[in-house]
Amino acid sequence: MASADETVKIEPKSGGNSKASLIPVGDVIQIDEPTMDPQEYARLVELYDSSFRNIAEGEVVKGTVLKVSDSEVVVDVGYKSEGMISVDEFRNEKGEVTVQAGDLVDVLLERTEDRHGHIVLSRENAEKMKIWDEVETAYAERKVVIGRVIERIKGGLAVDIGVRAFLPGSQIDVRPVRNLDSLRGQELRMRVIKVNKKRGNIVLSRKALLEEENAEKKTETLKKLTEGKVLHGVVKNITDYGAFIDLGGLDGLLHITDMSWGRMSHPSELFKVGDEADVIVLKFDLTTERVSLGYKQLAPDPWTAVVDHYPVGSRVSGKVVSLTDYGAFVELEPGIEGLIHVSELSWSKRIKHPSKVLNVGDPVETLVLGVDSQARRISLGLKQAGSNPWLDLVEKYPVGTRITGAVRNLTEFGAFVEVEEGIDGLIHISDMSWNKHLKHPSEALQKGDEVEVMVLNVDADNQRLSLGLKQLSTDAWDEFFAKHKAGEVVDGEIVRMTNFGAFVKLAEGIEGLIHVSEFDDTHGEDKVELQVDQSYTMRIIKLSPTDRKIGLSIRALKSGEEQHWEDYSTSSGSPEVTLGDHMKRS
Repeated sequence: MASADETVKIEPKSGGNSKASLIPVGDVIQIDEPTMDPQEYARLVELYDSSFRNIAEGEVVKGTVLKVSDSEVVVDVGYKSEGMISVDEFRNEKGEVTVQAGDLVDVLLERTEDRHGHIVLSRENAEKMKIWDEVETAYAERKVVIGRVIERIKGGLAVDIGVRAFLPGSQIDVRPVRNLDSLRGQELRMRVIKVNKKRGNIVLSRKALLEEENAEKKTETLKKLTEGKVLHGVVKNITDYGAFIDLGGLDGLLHITDMSWGRMSHPSELFKVGDEADVIVLKFDLTTERVSLGYKQLAPDPWTAVVDHYPVGSRVSGKVVSLTDYGAFVELEPGIEGLIHVSELSWSKRIKHPSKVLNVGDPVETLVLGVDSQARRISLGLKQAGSNPWLDLVEKYPVGTRITGAVRNLTEFGAFVEVEEGIDGLIHISDMSWNKHLKHPSEALQKGDEVEVMVLNVDADNQRLSLGLKQLSTDAWDEFFAKHKAGEVVDGEIVRMTNFGAFVKLAEGIEGLIHVSEFDDTHGEDKVELQVDQSYTMRIIKLSPTDRKIGLSIRALKSGEEQHWEDYSTSSGSPEVTLGDHMKRS
């Protein structure tokens, strides 16, 4: 209602010779009596009023577009005056105006007259009113509505169904959805589960619709579900251990081991969500409604013909697909893998881990060493595909050859000497010295020493090379046995005493034994008391070149008895007989 000091412009809707005038509100206006017949005048007034539509505020009506300008759209709804609506209400998403003069449009009559005498119309609110009516109808009749996800909000998603509506997170799917942002911009089919027009609240559920649809599909799927049946499905979800396939209202598990005859690290290597695939029913439990599916079973098992395709001794090519502590797995073809054991990687090098020689993805040429189709195993050799350097050693280094190498490692039993790259020979501790009793190889050699050695034996089959160090020098024992014989009198130095006798040094590296029974058995001043580091004269009573043993006696020296020492020393007897036993026999 206008205030007392406002002015109102009054204009007839059309025609007439009267001119508009500004009249202060509240003034008394004197209207001249019409010159026509009063009855005729009343009839015309009634006729004029009846020409306008009887519409009320808040009603959605149809109107005709009279004019479209840059800022406004003029619409005639058949009332006393036209309405003007902002042109922005008629723009599409691209900003284009979607109406022109003559078009019929739905508008909402918000007020019958504004301050300028025009009715107030709204196209946007009319559309919303229509949508709310449709939403209420969809709710009452359980109809499906389609909406586009606008954004993620607290507790769920905001969805545009013509008006803003709420889709709770628990109602998005039959399974929890981890990434709600991934649904932004997607169109979803839903049911309306709650409407409050006064508060402007609309709650939607996609889950309810999916459950209804799945229940119908599930009934049909269960009718045709049998073990061995091939079905068409859609990948619904992927896990580390397999993929869930939607068979039509019922999900089946396709385990990773049933996806491919070949090696797979993760199901995503073969499938992604949304993929369609034919699968075979491996197992079905009607009680629990659990379905186990297979994919690789639709293709022939390559292991059935592996014996024919990969005979023992044949050369085959493949690609390294995996490395373990004990070897490398090589893919020969999809579904067929062979193992190169770490011991079959090199003829000469000691490989601790396959990664020292191979990398995943490397192409390799190998030799088939063994095939077990039942166990689905193929043994491969990498070194066998090349020449064996150990076979060349037999001709290259015959027994007795002198070679030079570096001490690579020392053990309790000997020293390993590298004679070629990757070729080590062993000097056993017993082959290091003729005359020294070594407790450890470090007493004669050190790691890194360059040494000259003699080849004692080459075992190509077992990849063993025996070397000798002492063989490069003359055997002092052989020299001693060649120069001396039983019965001779020699001088020697006591080096150590034991409870069974005394060890005597006769020459460098040469020791003999005086058994306790061969000590001096005289009495008085002539008795000899043996002392370490003291030299004494004694007689050789036994020489044993085979055992490298020398028997000595002081008692025999003093007895003055004549003996056939040569015969005595070579007399038959058990190797376990002691020197004392020999003297007792004499």
